[in-house]
Amino acid sequence: MPRNGNDHHREEAGLALDRRDRDLVELSVLALLLAGPKHTYEMHRMMIDTRKDFVTGLPRSMYHAVERLEKQGQLAPVETVRDGSKPERTVFAVTVAGREVVQDRIERLLAYPVADSSLFTAALSFLSCLPPERAIRALRTRQETLTKRVQQVETDLSRISGQLPRVLIIETEYELACSRAELAWVQALLEEVDAGALTWPADVAVLIDDNGGEEDHPN
Repeated sequence: MPRNGNDHHREEAGLALDRRDRDLVELSVLALLLAGPKHTYEMHRMMIDTRKDFVTGLPRSMYHAVERLEKQGQLAPVETVRDGSKPERTVFAVTVAGREVVQDRIERLLAYPVADSSLFTAALSFLSCLPPERAIRALRTRQETLTKRVQQVETDLSRISGQLPRVLIIETEYELACSRAELAWVQALLEEVDAGALTWPADVAVLIDDNGGEEDHPN
């Protein structure tokens, strides 16, 4: 199908996300540490047990991510533990800088729809890492973007209907169906939030504490 307004909306959303935003291994490491200090093997098991299927290349990718994040000051070692005869393991905690980074990334992934659906899946997986007002603001931005995208594709399809064989634009019909479905789902989710059917503590620290987490440890 010829270039259209839908391509423009996709490009705008894509430009809002940089390469680091798309690093779901780093995102997952930081998000898991918001629930309290952990060693790398524990994080690896949590990713598997909670079906973080969007994280690829485990366990090597996770260990490399931990090394990068430590160098960047986004997480810090807090202690070394040993379980029986097993090797010593270093326990890491997210830093204040790391907390800010992961929350900003989650917010952007929620707000801007892109072709890679795993990014939205990951952001939803860590939705509770954001204060409700930030999550809602991001989802409303996504809703607005999807609404414009659906309207633009509907206009484009209407304009070229009958001018081209349908088989040449069938993929655009599929994209429209996917965008409509995602828009309906996001709208329904926001309605649940507005109705009080989906809630979480306004203070992220409360949620973390309720799950056995600890305060940030300085670098």
